[in-house]
Amino acid sequence: MNTENIKKHFGKAELKTFLLVNLGTLILSIGVYFFKFPNNFSTGGVSGISILLGRVIPFLSPAITMWAINILLLIVGFIFLGRGFGFLTAYCSMLFSFLTWLFERIIPMDKPFTDQPFLELCFAMMLPAVGSAILFNCNASSGGTDIVAMILKKYTNVDIGTALLMSDALIAFSACFVFGIKTGLFSLLGLAIKAFVVDSVIESINLCKYFSIVTSHPKEICDYIIREMNRSSTIVDAIGAYSQEERKVILVACKRGEAVKLRTYIRSVDPKAFMFITNTSEIIGKGFRTV
Repeated sequence: MNTENIKKHFGKAELKTFLLVNLGTLILSIGVYFFKFPNNFSTGGVSGISILLGRVIPFLSPAITMWAINILLLIVGFIFLGRGFGFLTAYCSMLFSFLTWLFERIIPMDKPFTDQPFLELCFAMMLPAVGSAILFNCNASSGGTDIVAMILKKYTNVDIGTALLMSDALIAFSACFVFGIKTGLFSLLGLAIKAFVVDSVIESINLCKYFSIVTSHPKEICDYIIREMNRSSTIVDAIGAYSQEERKVILVACKRGEAVKLRTYIRSVDPKAFMFITNTSEIIGKGFRTV
């Protein structure tokens, strides 16, 4: 395949997605290997199961166990969901397992970095949560129990979110018996932190600004939106309830960096403009996200 064909099939958007999923998987792997494994934080998922099995079966390293479970789940996924269940998920699952195994070989961790378990827990939850959020935002995941969720969703009426939360809680609770009450409680706390951080990071990545601009200079503002921001807007006719004066309301959504410039420009063109500016992380349409 020549260079032109490669560019045709692998454009800028695909390259950006590919780089992001690699970055997300790397961050996820760092958090799991350097902070979860040494402290035995079993917060659910395949990594949590691997940590528990590593203690029960000492000759099995968590990295090798995780690789074996991920391969098994991928095979099950291909059987029940078909080849189209997610190339990125399969790729990230294998890359996650490989990076964890590679870290185990080149940087052995016999003990935690510090003697502060809560500090280690913060990194053990924050890094995988950020990595997972990047993957989710690219319509990918690290595989593992997500594949089980896809199968349950296809063949049953089980509430997937509740089922995964219960299974992760069971894995975290098991750490109380395998590693002691202290590690078990840290694992349960980490499970709660992970759920909160993943949602927060996803919202932060997708955060945009939504403007409702009441103005008497709609043409200048719309021209700026179209020419300088390369976006469009919607104009609505309005009448002031008190003044009974006719005004235009411009509706536009934009990125955070664009919002600052737009607000400054509106103030320079129409100092009396009235603006409603709200945060939103769910904008679906041309120029933003597709369904």
